[in-house]
Amino acid sequence: MFPALRTCGRSTNNSVKLGFRFVSSSSPKPKPKPKPSSSFSRSAGLFFVGALAGAIFVSYRTAENPPSFLFPPSSTTKLLELTPPKYGKPGPAIKEIRQKLGEDKVIESQNTLDDHSDTYFQTEHATEDQRPVAVVYPESTEEVSEIMKICHEHRVPVVPFTGGTSLEGHFTPTRKGICVDLSRMNRIISLHKDDLDVVVQPAVGWEELKDYLDEYHLLFGPDPGPGACIGGMVGTSCSGTNAARWGTMKENVISLTVVLADGTIIRTKKRPRKSSAGYNLNGLFIGSEGTLGIVTEATLKLNVKPKFENIAVVSFPTIGDAANSVSKFVQEGLQLDAMELLDEHMLHFVNDSGETTLKYDELPTLMLKIGGNSKEGLNSTVKSVEQICMTNHNESFRFAETDEEKYELWNARKVALWSTISYGQNHIGKDVQLWTTDVAVPISELGDSLEVTKKDLEETGLPSSIVGHVGDGNYHCFLLFKKEDRGKAEAAVERMVARAIEAEGTVTGEHGIGVGKREYLQQEVGEDVIALMRKIKMAIDPYRILNPDKVFRVDPGDDIAANLLAATKGK
Repeated sequence: MFPALRTCGRSTNNSVKLGFRFVSSSSPKPKPKPKPSSSFSRSAGLFFVGALAGAIFVSYRTAENPPSFLFPPSSTTKLLELTPPKYGKPGPAIKEIRQKLGEDKVIESQNTLDDHSDTYFQTEHATEDQRPVAVVYPESTEEVSEIMKICHEHRVPVVPFTGGTSLEGHFTPTRKGICVDLSRMNRIISLHKDDLDVVVQPAVGWEELKDYLDEYHLLFGPDPGPGACIGGMVGTSCSGTNAARWGTMKENVISLTVVLADGTIIRTKKRPRKSSAGYNLNGLFIGSEGTLGIVTEATLKLNVKPKFENIAVVSFPTIGDAANSVSKFVQEGLQLDAMELLDEHMLHFVNDSGETTLKYDELPTLMLKIGGNSKEGLNSTVKSVEQICMTNHNESFRFAETDEEKYELWNARKVALWSTISYGQNHIGKDVQLWTTDVAVPISELGDSLEVTKKDLEETGLPSSIVGHVGDGNYHCFLLFKKEDRGKAEAAVERMVARAIEAEGTVTGEHGIGVGKREYLQQEVGEDVIALMRKIKMAIDPYRILNPDKVFRVDPGDDIAANLLAATKGK
């Protein structure tokens, strides 16, 4: 940097007059300063010319051959090529955000900070000092942009938050920064019935959206756990019980409005059902878990509800028989609206909880939604389903006759998580811990994967159960354990994940990676794929302020996993 050159003059009418200073007063004329020697002038001139030439040369050389520390020439970024991120102090940024957004949108109470750090359901719990410094509540895309501009300038970490129902530590504040809670951005903006799409803000819950669409005989496909909101659903690329028929979030997002790390606002596409224009930015942001941008608006694909739909509950002697039936449904091309599996332990938890009015046979059970646009078509599908189930030795086949029965039969699936927690607290102890995780495998591998996993879980001696969206090979395990048995649970999950990878499956079908499954992701895709993801992250978020440490490491000195594990074992 060169020192600034000072000019002699004064400003009038927003213009600057350069040259000599004229004095209008009658005071004596000041004595002129001595002129610099001619040798000094020549030296200064030569220095200036040389510096200018040097700057031009360096600029040219940088353009021709960029230095690797500025522009690494590789297509990927390995962890050890990075220096640790340098984050700023949150205080000045929070003060500026208050001035921009108002006092009522910045909260620093301890209860609020705790609520935005951890939940009972998370597999990896936050440490005592892992709390945001403040929680900010924007009400528009523009306000989110202002927040990000300020945090980018001050290099302050930002964690987005909507429903808070994620399971793998997605919103754990691993760095001192702020949490951006989008709960005030909860409007359904517009419905385009003729085009079968709807525009929503990120804190709209899928259940709220379902109720809204029922009036129009429309549905939005993904239906994850209760309380999930669209923003988080985009972040984890979740799905739910309807995924085999209607697809996951990847198949149900038309366009997104996203605020980037520096406050730039982008919209990935307009509203066409199909487009081959440019990069698939929807695919980039869906599943990125808030590490690349904050979703502030989503245009979602809708479907017309089937005119006729019924519920069947079918029990089997073994979990393998149930899984083989599902494989046959898929191979025969039967388009069932949902295919859910609950093992006998889960149905025992449900019966014990009293969450449902019905009592279920405590056997491996399929819960099926069978739909169609005519009664004849529906009946034909039901007959095919019954025939396949008989071939696989089903014990019973229960069919709903009324809307009330449909609700009651399906209700066991929706209360599975709460029933498990209730069972653990009533029969194991109030301090019982829950580990819930998921994997997905090719449908042809489903039966073997389930049977081996079930046997493995039972050998741990821990109360456990299996449920799954088995129509697309995705299943979940619930393990209940006391603090001293966490090692058993962790080892069982590691074996479950290893089997899924060996079967050419994935370490998570819908829960996402967060911090809890970072090591498993590397086992699945390899270091080069992680390094490519890291390159994309560094290009979009060079200061690493957006939800840092999630999905993969961005700091070579990262010991977060060890800290979280120690904190979790201490709870």
